[in-house]
Amino acid sequence: MSLFRPPRLWVGDTAAEQHRHATWLELFYDLVFVVAISQLAHKLSDHIDLKGFLSFVALFVPVWWAWIGTTFYANRFDSDDIVRRGLMGLQMLAIAALAVNVHHGLDSSSVGFALAYAASRVLLVLEYLLAGWHLPKARGLTTRYALGFSLGALLWILSVFVPPPLRFALWVLGLVVDFITPLTATEAIRQLPPHPEHLPERFGLFTIIVLGEAIIAVVNGVSEMAWGTASTVSAIAGFITAFSLWWLYFENVSGSVLETVRSAARLRTAMLWLYIHLPLVIGLAATGVGVEQVIEAAGSGDALAGPERWLICGSVALCYGSLAVLHRMGVIFMCKARTRHRLGGMALMLAVAIAGVGLSPINVISVVALVSLAQVALDLYQGKPASMTASTDS
Repeated sequence: MSLFRPPRLWVGDTAAEQHRHATWLELFYDLVFVVAISQLAHKLSDHIDLKGFLSFVALFVPVWWAWIGTTFYANRFDSDDIVRRGLMGLQMLAIAALAVNVHHGLDSSSVGFALAYAASRVLLVLEYLLAGWHLPKARGLTTRYALGFSLGALLWILSVFVPPPLRFALWVLGLVVDFITPLTATEAIRQLPPHPEHLPERFGLFTIIVLGEAIIAVVNGVSEMAWGTASTVSAIAGFITAFSLWWLYFENVSGSVLETVRSAARLRTAMLWLYIHLPLVIGLAATGVGVEQVIEAAGSGDALAGPERWLICGSVALCYGSLAVLHRMGVIFMCKARTRHRLGGMALMLAVAIAGVGLSPINVISVVALVSLAQVALDLYQGKPASMTASTDS
């Protein structure tokens, strides 16, 4: 590490020649998101109803987008100097503050949550300004991003001076500005497309973090109650569900969509690849909470309550629906058959959520696990061609 090293441009004409993997600093940065997602999961666990789920989603989105912002910056520009490390450390503090304020983020802690998110965005803007100062070639992109993200951060800062619900309206407007900003810089993105090796790896690591919540849920669910046949079977079924979701994502994931992002059509597909990950990771995180709720209810002998049934089945359905879109659009392994499989799995999950009144916890989680195993089996039966980028009607 040097005291000061200007940001390096990792993408451009020679991007294919530069191997790019997650740095130790990025991996350390991810740890604070483990904490933030854990706190979000705990919040959802305490409020298993529609309002609780919507609150979970409302707070999950800015946490996820904060990770996205730093990840895309590091994908194109990075350096290992004291300035970069200091800014990353400050961003970690901001995300830690988000995690601290999650539980009451939509009521008594909303001011703290807003200021923490705004701080993370201001620090990101500083990084883009620094990169633009040292890299004239990237100035078109860095200026557009700095302006858009600054406006979004300003709206979050202004929100602390007004009461709810106007405060939350400014949050929504700020997120809309943040989400739209990359869409207004398509020409600059085509000139400096994301690194096709680094970005899928980073998204995969975040997916692993979220899936880890499901494993933690299995352990927590079993450790907090007396062992019994129902709880043990439910825990095994919950683990099978999490493992199957991991299989379905990572067996089909491909970075090929990022390798041709210079064309307008492929750029739109790459943007879809980015935004569809949001409902996917929301579904994965909520699945972990649903598994824990099912395990805790397994020993009662009663039917699984409606909110818990909808949580586990609806969350897995959301995962399948997101994967179906990714398959259909060719964002991951393009395959019409796998699109149908995922949509079929989603329909089955929703059917259990709607018509599963009276089913016991062990019955519900067993059906979820069996559907998950069936999805994996269908993929194994179908196989995969040598080129994951080829479209297939099989």
